[in-house]
Amino acid sequence: MLEKSIERLLFASRWLLAPLYLGLSLALVALGVKFFQEAAHLISHVLTVGEADLVLTALALIDIVLVGGLIVMVMFSGYENFVSRIDVEGSDKALNWLGKLDAGTLKLKVAASIVAISSIHLLRVFLNAQQIDNDKLLWYVVLHLTFVVSALLLGVLDRIAFASHREH
Repeated sequence: MLEKSIERLLFASRWLLAPLYLGLSLALVALGVKFFQEAAHLISHVLTVGEADLVLTALALIDIVLVGGLIVMVMFSGYENFVSRIDVEGSDKALNWLGKLDAGTLKLKVAASIVAISSIHLLRVFLNAQQIDNDKLLWYVVLHLTFVVSALLLGVLDRIAFASHREH
């Protein structure tokens, strides 16, 4: 009797994650506001901004979009993996990847997104390389390579440990 009660309580406690996933949508709203703020600033200065600044701003916008996609991926797949299935009326509204991302695949996608975001940030740094100290540039490269190696190792470990358990 006590064991069943504890198990029910533990199972129900997964709903404590739901407000956290909902909170991620607030971060998505904040990113949307920042995106349009940057886009409006760019449009209002498009005739006076230099090519390098235009490219840097475009990369910043891409960076925001990638982070937004990462938030959506974590929000939906995390909710579906750990809380409850998401029932969307009508199959035309459903996301084709929804329900297909387990926790391991989600980690790989998050790692790949971090590498992509880091790549864009590193490109932005290199476009401003003349204004950044060489030792700082080296640390940016080392940090980016750390993300790349980490993502590769996560992929290798996932393949070794879980590839045989997944449907293809």
